[in-house]
Amino acid sequence: MLLVILLTLTHICHSTTVNSGSHHFLRLPLRHINPHQSPTEAIFADSARLSTLLSALHRKPNLPVTSGAYAGAGQYFVTLHLGSPPQPLLLIADTGSDLIWVTCSACRSNCSATRPPHTAFLARHSTTYCPHHCFDPACRLVPHPRPEVRCNRTRLHSSCRYEYSYADGSITNGFFAKETTSFNSSSGRLLQHGGLAFGCGFKISGPSVSGPGFHGAQGVMGLGRGPISFVTQIGRRFGNKFSYCLQDYTIIPPPTSYLLIGTGAGNSRMRYTPLQTSPLSSPFYYIGIQNVYVDNVRLRVSPSVWSLDKSGNGGTIVDSGTTLTFLPDAAYRHVLAAFRRRVKLATADGSPPNFDLCYNVSGVERPRVPRLSFELVGNSRFTPPVGNYFIDTAEDVKCFALQPVTSPDGFSVIGNLMQQGFLFEFDIGRSRLGFSRTGCSRS
Repeated sequence: MLLVILLTLTHICHSTTVNSGSHHFLRLPLRHINPHQSPTEAIFADSARLSTLLSALHRKPNLPVTSGAYAGAGQYFVTLHLGSPPQPLLLIADTGSDLIWVTCSACRSNCSATRPPHTAFLARHSTTYCPHHCFDPACRLVPHPRPEVRCNRTRLHSSCRYEYSYADGSITNGFFAKETTSFNSSSGRLLQHGGLAFGCGFKISGPSVSGPGFHGAQGVMGLGRGPISFVTQIGRRFGNKFSYCLQDYTIIPPPTSYLLIGTGAGNSRMRYTPLQTSPLSSPFYYIGIQNVYVDNVRLRVSPSVWSLDKSGNGGTIVDSGTTLTFLPDAAYRHVLAAFRRRVKLATADGSPPNFDLCYNVSGVERPRVPRLSFELVGNSRFTPPVGNYFIDTAEDVKCFALQPVTSPDGFSVIGNLMQQGFLFEFDIGRSRLGFSRTGCSRS
């Protein structure tokens, strides 16, 4: 069946024209999915994601890490317009992977009779769809099916095949291709980019990528540091930089968040910390934590707890696809003990499972909660508001929304809940991460 699809979709690819002109940035709306997810569901989904990211990290180097964004945590989605004419597709915005992939269909006519509109990319309906040849250097950047289909250098239709498998056996399998994408630029003009490399998935199976946990997405937009990520491919035209501000999704109606590709308005209050590099060539955005403070008191946590070792274990990543924040167990226990000593509230009865610290705040107008902050490499300090790590889990119940990492080769994660209300700037060209409590309204 895949061979039939291949022969009917593949054609001689022509180079496409990229619109010229001065474009400083692209501004793409971000939608938050599943705002009413229960805390227990968030922990389960985050744990599944971390397990998948960790297992993928230690696979063969120089291949993109498969995204764990499918795991069902509170995700942010962005619309990608793909093909000629453009087809809108809803993708998970994921800083934890670098592959862009979409669900594809070979439908030629009357497609709405078998599939609702915009639930898959209709490759036959695009005049610019072009699979990479299996001998194209780009084909080496994706994992291939096993056993691999023999590649014939002389055959025109020997397309590049990819296959991603997930921890629960789910897969996305199809052709690694290139296509035209369309955007509304900051100047209001239509901007087109030809030759975006992406995975066109014709075989999608398993609960992770086709069940309710995927929340109706048509794929994943990899925003990681790898060679085939969206920001690497598109960002070259915009200064190798992107930013976002994740607004508080508990507000009804939720405010609009944006993914900004390129350089927006300057922010004099932006603080920076260097991006670190893993020896595993992973697409993650690693930062260095030096110390953790509770109410400005430095906790006695060894610096080695936060370090990224020569084997690529440990370290801390900033991840848009994980909801909660995860700390090494040794650091987590110190933080938990510091909070227990300082919080003078009644312990909640019937607390949600898997939360170590929950309080009854009934009748307490402004509960006193300690301030948590992280000292980062580069002498910058990240101090999130209390609502980013002390959350409502039930009526009149607030819980400490951090979790421990117990795996000896695991890594810490600054999740999207902890990132809320900050403008984050991923400056890939200068290898640094900026953050500021001001500027969200302009992001």
